[in-house]
Amino acid sequence: MRVLIADDEAVARKGLRALLATEADLTIVGEAATGEETEALLRSVEADVLILDIQMPQKSGLDVVAGIDPAALPLVIFATAHDEHAIRAFELHALDYLVKPVEPARLADTVARLKERLHAAQPAPDTDALLGQLATHLQKKKGPAPLQWIRASVGQALRLIPVEDIDFLRSDEKYTLIAWRGDAGKPGEALIRTPLKELVAQLDATHFVQVHRSVVVNLRAISHVTRGENETADIHLKARTEVLPVSRSYLHLFRQM
Repeated sequence: MRVLIADDEAVARKGLRALLATEADLTIVGEAATGEETEALLRSVEADVLILDIQMPQKSGLDVVAGIDPAALPLVIFATAHDEHAIRAFELHALDYLVKPVEPARLADTVARLKERLHAAQPAPDTDALLGQLATHLQKKKGPAPLQWIRASVGQALRLIPVEDIDFLRSDEKYTLIAWRGDAGKPGEALIRTPLKELVAQLDATHFVQVHRSVVVNLRAISHVTRGENETADIHLKARTEVLPVSRSYLHLFRQM
């Protein structure tokens, strides 16, 4: 697998080089520090993968990718430290993202999936559509701060549940079921009276997505997604036995995975 690295920070490029050096069958065929250098490399070097920073001098990573024929593009992995909307966009598509500083395990997982895709010779996803959605996200004004805690009665106690610990939320008649992991990762559940529709509007959209009219899931809690019949899918969680349904209306979120 031939990889191009594009990042205006020398330290970031050095870090990626060191991490990628541990991967077998992977060669770094070029590096760039600006958008224009990246374009020149793409014209002169054959690459399978481009690991690309979003914010660079001269041209942003988005501008570089948008200006190239999709048929001539390698697989694109964006690296970002700040653009939370970009993170959200790429979590909904086959192309991946890396949050700087890059974690070795996260990069290893990305490389493994890239190798599988290249080995299977699967076509790349629609980059134009991806860029259009990303641009829309980046243009939106920052809204109110997302919900950080949810108060719920558990037995005789009133518990403050950190939203980041929630695996999923499910509508249960007049209530909403909150499924979270507490101390030592132990699963817990609680019912609250706030409707799911009202909670969705308060959750951080970079991490929580609605996958069914009655289910919202934390993307960080997903282990894998399996396709079902009639344009449906099932979500399997990392530390829970529950399997969550993905309805036809929301299957597009995972169509390229």
